[in-house]
Amino acid sequence: MTLFQIVSLLMTMAALFGYINHRWLKLEPSVGLLAISLASSLGIMAISAIWPALDIIGQTRLFLGDIDFNRALMHGMLAFLLFAGAMHVDIEYFVRRKITIGTLATIGLLISTAIVGVLSWLVFRMLHLEISFLACLVFGSLISPTDPIAVMGTLKTLQAPKDLEANIAGESLFNDGVAVVVFSGLAALWAAQTGHHDLAGHASEGVNAGMLARLFLQEAGGGVVLGLVCGYIAYRLMLSIDDYKVEVMVTLALVTGGYSLAGVLTVSGPIAVVVAGIFIGNHDRERAMSRTVADYVDKVWEMIDEILNAILFLLIGIEVLVVRFSPGSLLAGLIIIAIVLIARFVSVWLPVSLIGLRNRFPRGVVRILTWAGLRGGISVALALSLPPSPERDLILTSTYMVVLFSILVQGMTIRKVLRKYL
Repeated sequence: MTLFQIVSLLMTMAALFGYINHRWLKLEPSVGLLAISLASSLGIMAISAIWPALDIIGQTRLFLGDIDFNRALMHGMLAFLLFAGAMHVDIEYFVRRKITIGTLATIGLLISTAIVGVLSWLVFRMLHLEISFLACLVFGSLISPTDPIAVMGTLKTLQAPKDLEANIAGESLFNDGVAVVVFSGLAALWAAQTGHHDLAGHASEGVNAGMLARLFLQEAGGGVVLGLVCGYIAYRLMLSIDDYKVEVMVTLALVTGGYSLAGVLTVSGPIAVVVAGIFIGNHDRERAMSRTVADYVDKVWEMIDEILNAILFLLIGIEVLVVRFSPGSLLAGLIIIAIVLIARFVSVWLPVSLIGLRNRFPRGVVRILTWAGLRGGISVALALSLPPSPERDLILTSTYMVVLFSILVQGMTIRKVLRKYL
């Protein structure tokens, strides 16, 4: 299929499923779209089982084969979705909670990666599923980050206290950039161990703690600097004119150009666009944009956010057809859902307990942050980027089960958790 045909089909399905959800189901948009697309995938599996000659699954997999989910999200939609979310973040609350956000996005993520890696390895061994310890650490690194797209989509409808919202949103916006660095380093080690030199570019260079530390500083620090520079340039351009058409194009250029430049400079593109989005959304916004311009900019980015979110959750639902389930992997996935929640609880409780010596947190903050730590498309995209192997199949199955539980169960019940503790 051509690119235009693929986009046309995805847009049509997203619009149809979105209408069904809004008209009848009335679920949260992300939850509703994922539920309907997942139900459609299960329907395709059922029809294929009844009439195997139709080969519907085979045809659907051919269609999905034309879509590189990892590239579509990590090198396409992600930049727009992160910028759209970051633009509406209040920097005052970010600054107030900067230590908490930074700790959760770094130390918390590393703690979760280690816990998930160790416990999932024990589960796989208990079920006699062959997988290396290093592969389990790779799995831990890709499933530990909370997904900014799923989290921001949920926060839109929650009316949580501003400080708590800043914690949840800030962590989710920044920890994916950190997670990609950790994932790349562990994937490189795994590549060196298994001989999959296409797994990560650093496999042939030799990987050590010093290299990982330099990679982290380069990616994260460079991303922050690039985001500030690009954001300031865009701000100065917007400050000098008053034309909503041109200023909307400036924001679009900021995202596409900044993210592409980050790839060339080998710094974190996600962190760069998040910083740029916060800068544009907060730094003298009233001076840079008239009310008319601000209204157009907000509406354009709101539409981009809604459309891409719809397509993303649609894809997550139908991409389940590429996952090869087995009784053992299904059982492992169910156990790992609990492991991921335990790891999330510990990775939040430890930093919050330490920081709590100097900061006051609302009652039940650990439970709220644990349940609000949704996983989504980024975890799936990283899992799909791994080269084909039996270990990759186990990782992908577990990833999908955690993501589906996270969005469908946690996403639908987080409002009740907030009401209970706030």
